[in-house]
Amino acid sequence: MKKVGIVLYPTFGGSGVVATELGKALARMGHMVHFITYKLPVKLDQFLPNVHFHEVRVSDYPLFEYQPYEFVLASKMVDVAKFEQLDLLHVHYAIPHASSAYLAKQILEAEGIHLPVITTLHGTDITLVGKDSSFEPVITFAINQSDAVTAVSQSLKEDTYSHFNITKDIDVIPNFICPDDYVDCDPQLRSQFAKNGEKILIHVSNFRKVKRVEDVVRVFSRVKEKIPSVLLLVGDGPERHRIEEICRANKNCHEIHFIGKTKDTEHLMAVADLFLLTSEFESFGLAALESMASKVPVISTNKGGIPEVMIDGVTGYMCNVGDIDDMTEKALRILSDPVLRENLRISSYKRALDFELSKVLPKYLDLYNRVLEQ
Repeated sequence: MKKVGIVLYPTFGGSGVVATELGKALARMGHMVHFITYKLPVKLDQFLPNVHFHEVRVSDYPLFEYQPYEFVLASKMVDVAKFEQLDLLHVHYAIPHASSAYLAKQILEAEGIHLPVITTLHGTDITLVGKDSSFEPVITFAINQSDAVTAVSQSLKEDTYSHFNITKDIDVIPNFICPDDYVDCDPQLRSQFAKNGEKILIHVSNFRKVKRVEDVVRVFSRVKEKIPSVLLLVGDGPERHRIEEICRANKNCHEIHFIGKTKDTEHLMAVADLFLLTSEFESFGLAALESMASKVPVISTNKGGIPEVMIDGVTGYMCNVGDIDDMTEKALRILSDPVLRENLRISSYKRALDFELSKVLPKYLDLYNRVLEQ
């Protein structure tokens, strides 16, 4: 039995979801898992044996214009490591988790306690935030000081070496899905959106600019001119208001449903005919994988780690970023051909099973053993 500390962002983003599901899987195997973050992770919504949550609370001191979360986090890591006797610390996302972990590790070393640190890179910590030159020295140092480093795709690994002076080996361990979490289409739920038998397109994201949600709306607007359709937009974020304004200007709000944030995306995905992923960049493409696990074919861009998940022409189609014409043509092809759509549905699910938890978890366990043996 291992005692593992997991540090993560507890929000709806892919890194937090994957880190939480990893911890839950470890707990089911009998390992003691300690989640360390500023609020309860969204996927940790029920009591589980061997799972503990440690809240990082930042006091509101008038002296600080910006609260020093990184230092409070490091202190909490030290406290949990000492009193729970952690065997290792697994931090997800470089900023600020890896640097906080390094500080915690040095404090513990001064007290004669050795705590190995594993850093998992998920994407925007490297490809967007990490490119900010003001972060570069800290990110480079924190990654190089980790006892082991993983990336969720080969593309992200290559980007990390390209943007930073990294001397550590990086293991590629992909994101995963738990097949049992996905459900079949609920006809009653589907009929709530497609009252007259329309096709259902869906998009799930955090509505940041990199997701190019406007492209989703543009593709949908062209598709519905040929095939009666509705669009489900699931999630929330900084671009949502602008997308709502576009829909109002186009006078198609009654055909576009803004669902907002929800913990239960699986039931919504299952009623869809097609998933649209128009991102400028995806380090892995977890949303695409989740759609495939729901037996829903995907039209995506071909950037970052998506080609490591999707198979063009087998699980859907990949297009160039911003190529609305091609995306529309591929969407119409899928939606107008029931035989093609069914073949893509079956192939998507089969491909998703290549990333099921039972195949990915051993890679993390092997890494844990390797680090503990150093």
